[in-house]
Amino acid sequence: MRYIIIGAGAVGGSIGGRLAGAGREVVLVARGAHHAALRDGGLRLKVPDGEYTHRLPTVEGPDELGELRAEDVLVLAVKTQDTVTALQAWGPAPVAGGGTAAERLPLFCAQNGVEGQRLALRVFRRVYGVCVWLPSTFVEPGVVSAPCAPLTGILHLGRHPHGIDETVRLVAADLERSRFEAPVVPDVARWQYAKLLSNLGNALEAVAGPIAGDEAVALYRRVRAEGEAVLDAAGIAYASVEEQQAARGHKVDLVPLDGAPRGGGSSWQSLTRGTGTIEADHLNGEIALLGRLHGVPTPLNELLQRLANTFARERRAPGSMPVEDLVRLADEAVAFVQEPGAASS
Repeated sequence: MRYIIIGAGAVGGSIGGRLAGAGREVVLVARGAHHAALRDGGLRLKVPDGEYTHRLPTVEGPDELGELRAEDVLVLAVKTQDTVTALQAWGPAPVAGGGTAAERLPLFCAQNGVEGQRLALRVFRRVYGVCVWLPSTFVEPGVVSAPCAPLTGILHLGRHPHGIDETVRLVAADLERSRFEAPVVPDVARWQYAKLLSNLGNALEAVAGPIAGDEAVALYRRVRAEGEAVLDAAGIAYASVEEQQAARGHKVDLVPLDGAPRGGGSSWQSLTRGTGTIEADHLNGEIALLGRLHGVPTPLNELLQRLANTFARERRAPGSMPVEDLVRLADEAVAFVQEPGAASS
């Protein structure tokens, strides 16, 4: 199988680099300065066991590849807000022997949240969910770091919306040879919703800095509790914190890397890079959506969604809001929805 990594940033670059290092055939897809750096100098992957440069075919879109192969595997690793654009580009791409990528090829969604695979299923016949536990950083164009050991990450895999097949077993086997643990599960969404609850803190971190002090930790717990209440009301199953901890153990411990500081998670990195977009609509916004569908107030997640989008749109520095100001706004948001008549205003 040949792996086409659509979005070779922090997560995609780490997966693609590790697969290439294990002898798998890999094509990287990227844009702008990152594409130029990958094309001209290769992918530099910084990991605890060293720094590796992988000189791999790099393209901006399917036209540069010509016909796709029948044995290709597409790995969608763009941020969720970029999913539709990627699907529009790759879905119609012709495959050798006839048909299109959307009709014939498997698409693995290595993304935060759950919306990407739902969008993909509107276009692709064969969609697979990936619960991504892979701390990684876009360091600079052409350079990504994945600072965990002894494994680079844990990637739960399964058919979307549910099930297991031979394709997912083959992909899991390749990932297992590439410094990942890749459990194949029939209910991958259960792991993804558990990860979604963790990712509700991404916007908090992006707006007010690391979730470290007492105030920040207490606010995150309130945000997560709101998310759990929504999932419970919707009847959506999710792996418990204890189950996740048991699965990870000390398999993916962070290791400091020279020249590759880890400043924050994916949303923090979006603000650092000044992309103008952020994934909050598909993380905190997913909880807001489910809350509205099931009659559960979600003022804290709505606040974080709104602030994160404002920070991205105005290209504010990550972590630039004092946490005490954010806590005050959170208290005001909760008080507002508790006021008589607030729900109908």
